[in-house]
Order: sequence, then structure tokens, then C-alpha cells
Amino acid sequence: MTTEAQRPSLSFWQIINMNVGFFGIQYSFGLQQTAINPLYSFLNARPEELPLLNLAGPVTGLLIQPIIGAMSDRTWLPRWGRRKPYFLVGAIFCSLCLFLFPFSRTLWMAAGLLWILDAANNTAMEPYRAFIADKLPSSQRATGFLTQSFFTGLGITLANLSLFGFQKLLGGETAISGSGIPYWVYGSFFFGALCSIGSVWYSTSTTPEIPPDAQELERLKNLKRGVLEPFREILQAIKEMPSIMWRLALVYLFQWYAMFCYWQFVSLSIAKSAWNTAPGNPLYEEAVAWTGLVNGFYNIVTFLSAFGLAWLTGKISPRYIHAICLAFAAISLLLLPTMTNPYLMFAPMVGFGVAWASMMGVPYLLVMDNIPRERFGVYTGIINMMIVVPMIIQTLSFGWVYETFLGSEPGHAIWFAGSCLMVASALTLRVYKK
Repeated sequence: MTTEAQRPSLSFWQIINMNVGFFGIQYSFGLQQTAINPLYSFLNARPEELPLLNLAGPVTGLLIQPIIGAMSDRTWLPRWGRRKPYFLVGAIFCSLCLFLFPFSRTLWMAAGLLWILDAANNTAMEPYRAFIADKLPSSQRATGFLTQSFFTGLGITLANLSLFGFQKLLGGETAISGSGIPYWVYGSFFFGALCSIGSVWYSTSTTPEIPPDAQELERLKNLKRGVLEPFREILQAIKEMPSIMWRLALVYLFQWYAMFCYWQFVSLSIAKSAWNTAPGNPLYEEAVAWTGLVNGFYNIVTFLSAFGLAWLTGKISPRYIHAICLAFAAISLLLLPTMTNPYLMFAPMVGFGVAWASMMGVPYLLVMDNIPRERFGVYTGIINMMIVVPMIIQTLSFGWVYETFLGSEPGHAIWFAGSCLMVASALTLRVYKK
């Protein structure tokens, strides 16, 4: 097995090259965060239906990420490597789905494509976390994971700005009479399809994986084979999971429940507070495009702050960094629905953007040194299970919470998300190795 000492340090630009593919994956996720729910609204979805219509993301993540992680731990192809085959397959299917999405003519066609798109995104993204742990020594993992935060911010920023840009370029006319989907949606999704496959292809072409030594090859050769083996590996890994990961799971319960609330209701909240409108009104399209700018702005902050956070992790414990960042995000969401001037909405998004950079990188630093190297894939998959389980809980419960306790007010949904993030911030202080 390749030891820590045998993992050579990479240059900054080598770390950039290996993570370029993360840009395309996150461009796709950016479209999901900002464009899918408005697209559902164009197809006449009701607000209380949005949580269930977004069930695809958490369910496919729950099923696919740990399975792909376990499978990649067991894979070595001399030509393609261990993790890269999964990047490529996921990116190909992701690009196909992004191309087809604007052609949706019914709500359930769009929902079905979202299931396939999410499955593809999860197939591409999960091995990327393990790829960082495989390639980089411990001293460079902060740079590696937070470079992924940088490309997360960059990819989602361009995805959101594309909504605004293509709307101004192509106007608001619908592509097919009666479809409800305007031309600018087509432009954004077609561009996303190119970004997805192009960036992943670049990374796989420029970054070789570290080949296993003779001992590791022998271990891989002697592993039990069969359809059920990855599932057995997942269950065994959960049974043996370090206690620090259970504490992280509690943080993630509140953190990702909040994020799903935000993504589902931010465009409705901004439309209500700044434009006093709702789906069905021509002003709603303008509010959706503005939401793209707001989300794009916080992702600009994300990629600008990512390397600063990487530097801070060498000075301050990552758990303190993450707790402070989550508190910033909570304050941002508590302020956002109170703002009637759309230009003022960019101010609280500074804190939210720094927190998003932390969410995409810092938690991995808390736990990776407690995970066996031969299980990097399956355990990064389990960490992503910790992300999607709260999302499943949210999709099944929040429609009822929204109607029963929040008065069906989108601004109240954003306040609720901010409160959850404050709880997550406090719980982060408990994530340390005893």
C-alpha cells in the first residue's frame, strides 16, 4: 500500500488541474440549486410540492454515493485508474441530462430527468473526495479540499450568472408555445452540458492516479466479488465508523436540512420581499434571474475565500473555523427576508458565501485522518450519506412544516433555515477526537 511518505507533494497548479473537473460537476449542481425549482414553477408546480419534487437529490445520493465509494475502493484499471472511470461515466450522463432538461413538457418529465441527473452527479462527485485523499499527503489536504470549494464557488457562480446573462441575451419568450419554459433556460442548460464533460475530461487527462503497489494489488485481487459485496462493505464501515463521524452527522442533520430549505424557497422569498410577486406573474421571472445573481454573488465569495480558509486551517482548529462560518450563514439567512431592496441582499450573502466554502471542504479535514486509507472511498460516501439523509427528512417533512407552522410564507422558510444553521454551529464545537 502506498504510504504517507510515498505520496509526493504536488505543486499548486497540479492541485488546480486535478480539481478542474469539480468545476463542471458543481456547475451542474448550481443549475439544480437555482434553475430547477423555477423550472418546476414554469410547469405549474405549487410551492408546497417543491420539497417532494426535490426528493431525487437526497435519495440518489443516499443510494449511489456510498456504493460508488465502495466500488471505487475495489477498482484498479491500469489504463483508467481507480476513481477516474467514475468521474467520466457520471459526467457523460450528467451532460446528456442537462441537454434534455429544457425540453421537459410536463412536471413529471422534469422530475424524472432530475433523478437521472442527480444519479450522474453523485457518481461523478463522490470519488472526487477520495481522489484528493488518495493523491495528497496530509499536509496538502486542506489545500486540496478547499480547492474543491474554490471550484464549487466558481462553477455555481457561472451557473447562476448564466441564468441572468442568458435571460438578458435571449429574452423571456418561451421556446415552444404553451411549454412555459423560456429560451434563456435552454441556453443555461446547454452551456452546463459542455462545462460538465469538458472540465472532467481535462482533469482526467492531466492528472494520473497513484498506482497500487504489489501488496495493494494482491489485496484487491483477493477481495470477494459479487453484487452484494459493496453493500456489505458499507454496512461494515458504518459499524466500525469512528465516533467523530457520528458527531459530524449531528451537525450535518441541521446544516443540510437548512441548505435544502434555502435552495427550495430563496427565489420565492426574494420574489415576495423585493417584488411582492409569486409564480404566474411576469415579474416572477425577473425575481428568478435576480436570485441567480444573489446566489452567484455568494459563490463568488466562496471561491475568493476558499484559499484563505485553507491558510486559516493551519492556524486555527478546523472545528472553530466551521462553527464561526455556520454562524455567519445563520445571520445571513435571518436578515435576507427582511430586505425589500434587492441590491441590499448582496451584503448578507458575504457571510453565507464564506460558510459555503467551509461546508464544501472543512468538515472533511475534521475526519479524514481518522479513516483507514483503504476505505477512503466508502467513508467519503458515508459522509455524503450524512448530507442526504437530512435532505430526505426535509423533503418528507418540510411541506407540512411550511403549511402548518410557517404560514406558507417563503420568508419564514428562510428564517427557519437560518435557525437550523445556528444550531449546527453550536454542535460543530463537539466535533473533536476524544
